[in-house]
Amino acid sequence: MRLRTFLIAATLVGVFVFLTSRQNSPMRTFLRDRGPVWTGPSVAHSAGLSSDETNNIDIYKASRESVVYITSTVYQRDFFFGVQEVQGLGSGFLINPDGQILTNFHVISGSSDVEVTMPPDQSRYKAKVLMRDRAHDLALIQIDPKKKLSSFLKLGDSDSLQVGQKVLAIGNPFGLAGTLTTGIVSSLHRKIQSEDRGDLEDMIQTDAAINSGNSGGPLLDSQGNVIGINTAIYGPGGGNIGIGFAMPINRAKVMLDDFKGGRRPASSTIGVSTYLISGDWAEALRLPRTGGLLIGQVLRGTPAAAAGLRGGSQVVRIGNGLLRVGGDLITAVDGKRVEEENAITKAVARKHAGDTLDLTIWRDNRSMDVKVTLAEQGDGTL
Repeated sequence: MRLRTFLIAATLVGVFVFLTSRQNSPMRTFLRDRGPVWTGPSVAHSAGLSSDETNNIDIYKASRESVVYITSTVYQRDFFFGVQEVQGLGSGFLINPDGQILTNFHVISGSSDVEVTMPPDQSRYKAKVLMRDRAHDLALIQIDPKKKLSSFLKLGDSDSLQVGQKVLAIGNPFGLAGTLTTGIVSSLHRKIQSEDRGDLEDMIQTDAAINSGNSGGPLLDSQGNVIGINTAIYGPGGGNIGIGFAMPINRAKVMLDDFKGGRRPASSTIGVSTYLISGDWAEALRLPRTGGLLIGQVLRGTPAAAAGLRGGSQVVRIGNGLLRVGGDLITAVDGKRVEEENAITKAVARKHAGDTLDLTIWRDNRSMDVKVTLAEQGDGTL
């Protein structure tokens, strides 16, 4: 009996010694690599929020009551000549305590009635259209809240944006009021086509989810400042695929200045089609190597035509493309050397109808200055 007890004890000791001597055995490594044994939730990890999450929450709480729901009503004749009511949905945001709201032109375009629904109590107000800037898809409307509003958004600076910086979009996609999405600035200075087939230039591209109903809502930076107005998306069937566009807020500031000064907004174009050329291409055309914007065509009845700018006289093939040559080369705009395709658009965006654009052009082997007076938009102040 004693011998049996001794043998059992010795066996247990041997097993213990064997196991402790196998600290680095393949079997132990395999078991360890399967992961640690779960011992319950980590209080330290789950209790807090990251700094980025906190930033998102703070901006949403501070901004959500300033983002409104806009319903525009248009009365149309149906097939049987009856009057049919058609409603459009969009977003907008308050910019001051007096009830003024920025949104997109296409949100209120052609509307007989514009109604604004205010968060958080869902109160409704009839809105008056104060200003339309069709060329930049912008509009200024106003409600009468009966008292000064405490919640409105601060306008930021869209000229200082950087690709990669964080942005937040708040709006009412598909009627889902107060929706927040986040993303980054994906690109800058994009050109897209508007609903009326015109071009919207200098747009901000973002991957923050923007869908139908987001139009007119604010695009915010990480400080909660408005840096753009959500305008359009690129995607099949109108759904979001991560390519959205916002009008830079600095363009809206120009419209606001026009309204305060009783001016009509300037047209977004001077009436020319241009090509950005430089280097070997410029030298091949016997133009300065530093290049600029080569005018291909000047439209009749436009500011460019009135200023005497000249378009191309013949078409040549360069590489795989056709280029209209022989026209003026714009080398500087308002004293700044041309380095970007949208140099004229950016300069015009800061001006008003009646202002002049100072161009330096190359014509007949010499440099000369030309002043172009900006025209009014066809659809300005009501």
